[in-house]
Amino acid sequence: MTTDPPPHEPATGSPSGAAAGSAAAPGTATGRPGGPPAGPDGAARSGAAPPALTRSPFESETFTSATFVTVGRGPLLALGVVWLLTRAGMLLLLDRDSLGIGGVASEVHVLYRYWYGQFAQGTFPPDDVTWQYPPGAGLVIMAPGALPSLTYFQGFVLLTLLADLAVVAALARADSARLTHGAWYWVLGLPLLLHIPLARYDVQTTALAVLALLAFTARSPAVHRIGGVLAGLGAMVKVWPALTLIGTPRGRTTREAWTAAAVTAVALLAALALLFSDSLGFLRQQGSRGVQIESLGGTGLALAKATGAWPGGVEFRYGAFEYVGPYVSTVGHLALLLTTLAFIWLLLWRVRARRWTAATPLDAAFAAVLLFTVTSRVISPQYMVWLLGLAAVCLTSRSTVMRPVALLLLPAAALSALAYPVLYEDVVTGTWPGLAVMVLRNALLLAAAALAARRLWTSTVGPAA
Repeated sequence: MTTDPPPHEPATGSPSGAAAGSAAAPGTATGRPGGPPAGPDGAARSGAAPPALTRSPFESETFTSATFVTVGRGPLLALGVVWLLTRAGMLLLLDRDSLGIGGVASEVHVLYRYWYGQFAQGTFPPDDVTWQYPPGAGLVIMAPGALPSLTYFQGFVLLTLLADLAVVAALARADSARLTHGAWYWVLGLPLLLHIPLARYDVQTTALAVLALLAFTARSPAVHRIGGVLAGLGAMVKVWPALTLIGTPRGRTTREAWTAAAVTAVALLAALALLFSDSLGFLRQQGSRGVQIESLGGTGLALAKATGAWPGGVEFRYGAFEYVGPYVSTVGHLALLLTTLAFIWLLLWRVRARRWTAATPLDAAFAAVLLFTVTSRVISPQYMVWLLGLAAVCLTSRSTVMRPVALLLLPAAALSALAYPVLYEDVVTGTWPGLAVMVLRNALLLAAAALAARRLWTSTVGPAA
């Protein structure tokens, strides 16, 4: 039976030396290709072979240390500059909000602002088919009200940027003593979604999940409990952060993290139920959702419609464009069945897993969210924020097996932004450009989910390499 492993990987150098040593290959004394590795006293040992590529370039030391920028003192400044430049570009796009179909910011201007007014009256949005989120989401929607000097929209965007910055800081800290690149992945990956992340509350939810996962890699049991609290809060905001708990090592870490998450979720639910009416109304709306046009099932129906094999159409329902017509309910039930099977597979993995590394909790959470995303009846562009954040956390660990999966997500994110808002009219009407974008995006997500599941299984359950 596997119990909690050492939470930290072997250090590759002091934080101050990480930047200076980024030009040197791991294990070499001078960075000269093929140079002998240094011993504990700093002297070179003769006769040692240079590091060689393993089964895949993605798994090699060369790929990890030389291909990406190391976060250290100098590169940390560069990271901050790039964050400022990319976020300024995202803000400019949000201000103009004219790409493609436009109106990305209207969700905050109109919908979130309306919900805020409902909360001010002491109730969750009553009988509102667009309110489909757990009660904790209300805290995020109400938060801009704590900034009275700003408009609601300005306050929401500012809080989103602060959550984004918290993710960057946490990832950079996790990267600081290792030859890894999670912070850079997040900073450069999020702008692929254009200005969408600034007009949705998924960055805030992702921040809770990222901080929870990083807490699970710490040595201190108290920090594990904090990770559980963050996971519980995230689950009450948008459900999926509960999956960050799936890979916690057996033993004390799991007991403390899962207990803290459960207590936090129950306490928050009870508090919101006392303070606001209709706190569980979201369950009615969520259960009535159909097949959204951007889901895998929706793409299948779109292809069938384009070839004349299916006579259905598109209708705006429950705050999104969904397919209506024959066989739609069957496709929706199939998606729910696949989600159930994904959950069963994760439980089986949890029981069968025998090897835990420092990266296993991160890799398992990433794989789990990917599986639940691709089997969902809804795959909105902002879902990519979750996946980019979890991929970035995986890339803070040198023992992760998810590097190729993380790379697949980058073009998927760019295609998601191309589908909405740039070509959204084509996606809705089912023209061939819209179909091509959705087929490519969903094919990449499906491939990423299958690859993530396979690599998680083989690295923890399969025969040891």
